[in-house]
Amino acid sequence: MTKKQAAWIAFFAITIAAILTCLSHYNLLALPQPVLLTVRWLATASLVWFAIRKKSLTTWILVSMVVGAGIGHDFPQVGMNLRVLSQIFLRMIKTIIAPLIFATLVVGIAGHSDIKQVGRMGWKSLLYFEVVTTIALFIGVAAINISKAGMGIQMPAEVHEAVQTPPPQSWQDIILHIFPENIAKSIYHGDVLPVVVFSVIFGIALGMVKEKVRRPMLGFCESLSETMFKFTNIVMYFAPVGVGAAIAYTVGHGGLSVLGNLFQLLLTLYVALIVFVLVVLLPVALIIKLPIRRFIKEISEPVSIAFATTSSESALPKAMEAMGRMGVPRKIVAFVMPTGYSFNLDGSTLYLSLASIFVAQAAGIHMSFGQQLLMVFTLMLTSKGVAGVPRATLVIILGTVASFHLPSWPVFLILGIDELMDMARTSVNVIGNCLATAVVGKWEGETDFSKPAADSISAEVAETMISHN
Repeated sequence: MTKKQAAWIAFFAITIAAILTCLSHYNLLALPQPVLLTVRWLATASLVWFAIRKKSLTTWILVSMVVGAGIGHDFPQVGMNLRVLSQIFLRMIKTIIAPLIFATLVVGIAGHSDIKQVGRMGWKSLLYFEVVTTIALFIGVAAINISKAGMGIQMPAEVHEAVQTPPPQSWQDIILHIFPENIAKSIYHGDVLPVVVFSVIFGIALGMVKEKVRRPMLGFCESLSETMFKFTNIVMYFAPVGVGAAIAYTVGHGGLSVLGNLFQLLLTLYVALIVFVLVVLLPVALIIKLPIRRFIKEISEPVSIAFATTSSESALPKAMEAMGRMGVPRKIVAFVMPTGYSFNLDGSTLYLSLASIFVAQAAGIHMSFGQQLLMVFTLMLTSKGVAGVPRATLVIILGTVASFHLPSWPVFLILGIDELMDMARTSVNVIGNCLATAVVGKWEGETDFSKPAADSISAEVAETMISHN
């Protein structure tokens, strides 16, 4: 039997089980509970069988969510006892936060800090990146406050006891908290913002020293960054167990109603991303007189790759090649694209603000407008260390919620549907970076959209540039 046939069998089985369960729940069909239980677990077994055939981590995460929901619904006490597995996964993820943020920010700043070399192109790119990503953050905040997707989730009693709304702080306290008193202390307590400030200043200082002194430390940070991403990949192999256990625990305590909140969150993200593209990116394209239809045709391949792989990095070589065909000179593409890879992930930054406030809503913690602004300011900095690889945003979300004394258990709910959200936000990342390249090229007065650039970048050359960035 082929994988496609296995997928269809699993789909029909779980659909029939869901329909029968709903009909029984609303008393539209009288079926004995043992029969319903058998039907549900036979359908779940077909999903597990499909996951075994598929051999995909993403598939296993999604299937584990179904298995966890089933355990929590049918065997709530067992689901409650599985919490320790989700806590193990959470602890492993938390160990990644500080070294990953430090390494990515230092490399991003010190690797592009020679202002004499980058000239006008440098400040124009960074200005555009900051404006657009900040707008994306605010759209995410507005979207989640309108939809209130996290409201109504029943929080476990023991979490109520452990998590309380932080006491109000004066503006002096807030400012003092931003600057690290002891970097080791900030890492220990999970305070992301002081780590970010230290990393930014360290990156600037590293960029100011001589090349022979800078290169060893920059090489160390590049190695540390790559190692921590591999570390993340290893930990993610435990993700199906952690996610399944977290869903089982939550459903066992609060019922299946939590799944409705997740669908609402997914819908909120997609609507917010569409609004961002239409309200922000489209007007920018019209201002620089970008031929929209041709642009869509050229970037369709890299965007499709990003959507399928949920990785901005995998789509960048084709994106750089496409922008060369759009008429953007090689030197501009070679600078803006890799820089945007670190500083201009529009979809990811929008998602970060949306997901962070969703966590607060799920925990029943009210955040004032001022607290939400401070969270946006934090994300403006921490999002600059987000790499274009799957699940990198998970690290940033966990760090941010810890800084604002929010619980981490709602993050597992998000992780259950993260793959579906990652497809959309990664596609927007690629679209935003392609448009940013066109903007800077037009701003520099060196781009003619009517013909390809004479020194267009091939996909092979683009891959080489990215690997050395």
